[in-house]
Amino acid sequence: MKTERESLGSRLGFILLSAGCAIGLGNVWRFPYITGKYGGGAFVLIYLIFLVILGAPIMVMEFAIGRASKKNIGGALKALEPKGTKWHWYGHIAIVGNYLLMMFYTTVTGWLISYIFSTAKGDLSGLTPAEVGGHFTHILSTPGPMIFWMILAVTIAMFVVGRGLQNGVEKVTKIMMSALIALMVILAVNSCFLDGAAEGLNFYLKPDFLGMAEYGVDTVIFAAMGQAFFTLSLGIGAMAVFGSYIEKDHSLTGESLRVIGLDTFVAIVSGLIIFPACSAFNISPDSGPSLIFVTLPNIFNQMNGGILWGSLFFVFMSFAALSTLLAVFENIISYWMDVWLFSRKKACIMNFFLIIVLSLPCILGFNVWSDFQPLGSGTGVLDLEDFFVSTTLLPLGSMIFLLFCCIERYGWGFKNFTAEADEGKGPKFPRWTRLYVSYILPFIVLFIFIQGYITTFSKL
Repeated sequence: MKTERESLGSRLGFILLSAGCAIGLGNVWRFPYITGKYGGGAFVLIYLIFLVILGAPIMVMEFAIGRASKKNIGGALKALEPKGTKWHWYGHIAIVGNYLLMMFYTTVTGWLISYIFSTAKGDLSGLTPAEVGGHFTHILSTPGPMIFWMILAVTIAMFVVGRGLQNGVEKVTKIMMSALIALMVILAVNSCFLDGAAEGLNFYLKPDFLGMAEYGVDTVIFAAMGQAFFTLSLGIGAMAVFGSYIEKDHSLTGESLRVIGLDTFVAIVSGLIIFPACSAFNISPDSGPSLIFVTLPNIFNQMNGGILWGSLFFVFMSFAALSTLLAVFENIISYWMDVWLFSRKKACIMNFFLIIVLSLPCILGFNVWSDFQPLGSGTGVLDLEDFFVSTTLLPLGSMIFLLFCCIERYGWGFKNFTAEADEGKGPKFPRWTRLYVSYILPFIVLFIFIQGYITTFSKL
């Protein structure tokens, strides 16, 4: 028998859960690097513009689909679509995207948790830069410990989700996100007051229009567009589920801007942690896993109290990753509860084992299956899984949400969408944007999708 649908206990819980889903590793290991590379403050300005004109409308639509239907994305489109249409087919594909994301995100979360203990124990202290890099290489080459840390990450997140929406996911996310923000501020203040930090701050925040021109304005604009689009985790229904859990007291445009503001705050403050520290110790900032697991540990090794600052940093990073795990796990579990009428306990137990098994290929891709390089030399299973999620499903899903909310006769329609989005106190979705979101924004998303494929396969 189907039980009454759960709801979030507070508006703050909704904002922090949604922001927790959006805030991920890309905020830390990609945003600061491309900001510095493409013109510092000038890039940040362009990025913020695209967040508002590209990310915000799609986020409002995804929230509206969830709130209007009161269902997970697996059933939301079916509840709202005109009779005889097939929009609901994408709902199940979106859930596949959530599983694909978890197939590698659980492994990376495990790395971060393991580094809390490694740093706190002093395992990285006194190592040369090459030895710090060798420590990470050793982790990748040994599947046993990686499987252990991955299972620990899945266990923590699934235990919290199993406790329920309000008593588990919402309560723990409030604590984690509050701690995450506090840790970030502490780390940023410490970095900014290091000797030699000023040069890094100048590099990061001062607009460098000559630097933009060097790379090409079109390249910089596409980089800002891509980062603004991918940072919010739109397109796979991860936001729709939280929309389905909230009441209609506040307009969704205002709520979306708050979530985007929090996500942007984390991204920008990450740069305030990284660039001043890199400058102070004359270390070139990198991007990707090497920044987190090689470059920054080398910096902490040279800091006074480096064990403390390094441990706090990896606690912050683990919270950022676990907040995404909690959000996506909740989306997956709610799918099984809404569509297949599983109890929360049964859905959690089944998916606990399923996600562990699905996460194994990513781990084995670094060692046992390292010869499998699907997207060119140096790539692995993780890159392939990320390609399916970030380059394929996020833009295609966002396109479907856009069309569904803008097509009147064969979709949910702009009138129904704006009526839902505008319910409650707060800013309303601007009607004058109808032409833009119906005809221009879909082509921008299509451009991002095509350019992503061109970029990926041009490297082969």
